[in-house]
Amino acid sequence: MGGEDDERWRERRRRAVRAHAEAADRERAAEQAEAADLVTRFAAEALRRGLRADRLTATGHDGRGRYRTRITGWYVDRAHSRAVDTDGRFYLLTVPPGLRSRLLGADPRPSAPPLVVGRGGRDGESVPLATLLSRRLDAGDDWP
Repeated sequence: MGGEDDERWRERRRRAVRAHAEAADRERAAEQAEAADLVTRFAAEALRRGLRADRLTATGHDGRGRYRTRITGWYVDRAHSRAVDTDGRFYLLTVPPGLRSRLLGADPRPSAPPLVVGRGGRDGESVPLATLLSRRLDAGDDWP
């Protein structure tokens, strides 16, 4: 009888873990959709306001060296490590360093924007994406 109870307990536990994971996936997808919408709206508003879009550069993962990219858009943080292109895609502007990237330019891929930038970071500083994008719009072409 104990074996049957153990098996039922394990099955309930498996279902609970699966339900928890599915709920976390749904929450993550909803956050990503909301963040993607913020980024899309930011790009449209930046274009509407006539903010100067620049050719963006990326930094090597090792923190040294700047690499040209083919991306045109706006840096949205002062470190120039996050950006939005004119098509409303979000980028983390870090790339593997290398001679090929130095000579031909880097090709960072768009990534899913976080709803809270810096969440879980070591320095403890995080900022809602909406706030970051709003600050960037308010700064206009005076962005450092």
